[in-house]
Amino acid sequence: MGSKMTTKNTVEKHRALAAEIVSVALNDVYLDFILSRQAMRVSPTTLVYYENKLKPFILYLDAQAITSLDQVTVRQVRAFLALISERGYKDWTINGFARAIRTFLRFIHNENYTTNLIVFDMPKIRRERLPVLSATQVSDLITQAKPRDKAIILFMVDTGIRLAELIALRWDNLDLQTGRVRIQCGKGGKARTVVAGSQTRRALLAYRRSCIDKSDTASLWQTDEGSPLTRGGMVQVFHRLEKKTGIHFSAHALRRTFCILSLRAGMSPLVVQDLMGHADLTMTKHYAQMIDDDLVLAHKEFSPIDNLKRLK
Repeated sequence: MGSKMTTKNTVEKHRALAAEIVSVALNDVYLDFILSRQAMRVSPTTLVYYENKLKPFILYLDAQAITSLDQVTVRQVRAFLALISERGYKDWTINGFARAIRTFLRFIHNENYTTNLIVFDMPKIRRERLPVLSATQVSDLITQAKPRDKAIILFMVDTGIRLAELIALRWDNLDLQTGRVRIQCGKGGKARTVVAGSQTRRALLAYRRSCIDKSDTASLWQTDEGSPLTRGGMVQVFHRLEKKTGIHFSAHALRRTFCILSLRAGMSPLVVQDLMGHADLTMTKHYAQMIDDDLVLAHKEFSPIDNLKRLK
């Protein structure tokens, strides 16, 4: 019931946002697009993503006095992306705008709002060193954490789970004997299984002793009062640990840490891909960017000059 209410409220919010759009054509197609995503049963988080990325673009078109969707051109798309680039957005954010716009433009063409499909080049993403924790930093975090927060950090680094997936877990999603964790609704609405190791399960058992609600259908992560821990509550957990340890991290950094440490430990990239819920290895490779220590160690072992005699 709660989920249905959330979706209904989200759509009502979109109706209010659409009211800001002067053009009737843009207003109607924006609402139709949102309703189509709802019919596809995308998550409320995905609806918010489209709101954040599409609304500025549609308001930009509205400001250009667009009265017919056939007036939309690739030049306007490029101009909008150039505008947000000038505002200092990071590459991944600009790329996110472009992905949402591309989906929207395909929709209006497929639904016969326009006669021509607008195709444009996606903004390039510069390769950056993404934040990732070392094994020592992970150890420092769990040493400073109380039982629940220790279990959260261990669980995230051990499974590679997304924050939204973590928050949605209940005790009956977890098999403490085998370590299997069933994610009912991952990104794109896809279910998958991740695995928690023995040390993480021991930390979960220690934390569970302090839980007010230990029933199978209770939220896995709870406040001291027994209420489900929210996204904001999780972020506060991270902030408290950051203040204690001086180690800056986020949920996404812990997910990347799972990827890097798993590969270092010898896990197959294909297994890492499945556990992280990636459709293919492209995104896994993005997460698994080598850091300097990995490059030094790899070169030490495989240097062509140091191994010259062996290679003869």
